Amino acid sequence: MLRRRALAAARTIVDMSYSRHFLDFQGSAIPSAMQKLVVTRLSPNFREAVALRRDCPVPLPGDGDLLVRNRFVGVNASDINYSAGRYDPSVKPPFDAGFEGVGEVVALGLSASARYTVGQTVAYMSAGSFAEYTVVPASIAIPVPSATPEYLTLLVSGTTAHICLKELGGLKEGKKVLVTAAAGGTGQFAVQLAKKAGCHVIGTCSSEEKAAFLKSVGCDRPINYKAEDVGTVLKREYPRGMDVVYESVGGAMFDLAVDALATKGCLIVIGFISGYQTPTGLSPVKAGMLPAKLLKKSARIQGFFLNHYLSEYRASMDHLIKMCTSGDLVCQVDLGDLSTEGRFKGLESVFRAVDYMYLGKNTGKIVVELPHPVNSKL
Repeated sequence: MLRRRALAAARTIVDMSYSRHFLDFQGSAIPSAMQKLVVTRLSPNFREAVALRRDCPVPLPGDGDLLVRNRFVGVNASDINYSAGRYDPSVKPPFDAGFEGVGEVVALGLSASARYTVGQTVAYMSAGSFAEYTVVPASIAIPVPSATPEYLTLLVSGTTAHICLKELGGLKEGKKVLVTAAAGGTGQFAVQLAKKAGCHVIGTCSSEEKAAFLKSVGCDRPINYKAEDVGTVLKREYPRGMDVVYESVGGAMFDLAVDALATKGCLIVIGFISGYQTPTGLSPVKAGMLPAKLLKKSARIQGFFLNHYLSEYRASMDHLIKMCTSGDLVCQVDLGDLSTEGRFKGLESVFRAVDYMYLGKNTGKIVVELPHPVNSKL
């Protein structure tokens, strides 16, 4: 009997959120159907793997869940690893795409209502964010001051840099830190956090505009690899090598980073984007001499995958949100305003945004806006 009453109460909260509470908050009603991106076949080609579905039912939140109306969603290099089935081979299509979003709570379950309210703004990292509405467990939702894209940059990109460098980097004043793809979504944070730790920071990028951005956030030596040879610059200007390398490119850049390691240096692999679009997901590296190179320098290589450090995630987000809100951290957002077809708006533009990323066009975190009509009707 008690269980029945609890379930009835939960349904009441959901029902009220769908009607009166939501109508009071926004002046519109939650529709019965929505759009979302679904992986329909496994492929590293995002356009081949993913389809836009237009008439999907809006999901109902469970007892401990929030229904979030997404305002902004983040694009990650690993979106195509997910669509290729590389993270969990046991998961078969169809499955929902996207990793992170920011938006408003528009409905919630009974248990979730103890901590959250309709109209509250939250950010989250959870599968299925490439949708107009996403059900998010209240336990992983993170309250943020506003539904702005700057807070979204922290969810995957910011926490990856923060936790990785804190747990593995051993940053100290005077250390030399190399960040590859430094003007990208996570590279921008690695540069800033290393600089704040008193390190001398070198960052690779692909244009003079990106080099200027890196200087603006504290990078001591940007290297535009299209204008300068990275290996030559590192040997000439830093003959004693790099104490820490934050590496996300792979392939030839990985090889350069290994050669640039200082005695007792550490190379942290957070990704290898140069190979993601290949059938294997990898670009070839010169690994034959790797054991000898590491031994000669007492150096090490270590991988970092955010999902293995989730125990540190909430504290990291809290710290980064404070830095972002206070203006102590630049959270560069790229909404595609300079792309050929303009700003990334609507789920259909996620495809363009992924292409834009793999062409190396972005400065900062790529974010897609999901505008919603104010006076939508059921």
